[in-house]
Amino acid sequence: MAQEWAKAFYKSRRWIKCKNNYIADRRLVDGGLCEECQKKLGYIVHHKILLTQDNISDQDISLNHDNLEYVCKDCHDKFDGHGVGKGQQPLCIFDKDGNPISIRDIDSPHKKIWGADD
Repeated sequence: MAQEWAKAFYKSRRWIKCKNNYIADRRLVDGGLCEECQKKLGYIVHHKILLTQDNISDQDISLNHDNLEYVCKDCHDKFDGHGVGKGQQPLCIFDKDGNPISIRDIDSPHKKIWGADD
């Protein structure tokens, strides 16, 4: 989900038009395949240079087709800061029966993290 400061941009007519034109162009090139894996259909238009509060108003970054990439959800989630947990370690692991075990120090300060014996 977009950062609060970026929501207005992603709802803007300029972005929606840019995104839709980029997707249409990609569909003409290869049917809209993910530009990373070339196996699944694209799902998200990704900015190669991450948008920040400092550069979101720079059209050469935010609205430039050279800075865009049409990717599937799986590939998009692999980019830093885009997937579940946003690159952080998981909050739990699972025991042999499939039960979650917290690995956060705050929940279990005396357990060794990653594979502690119970």
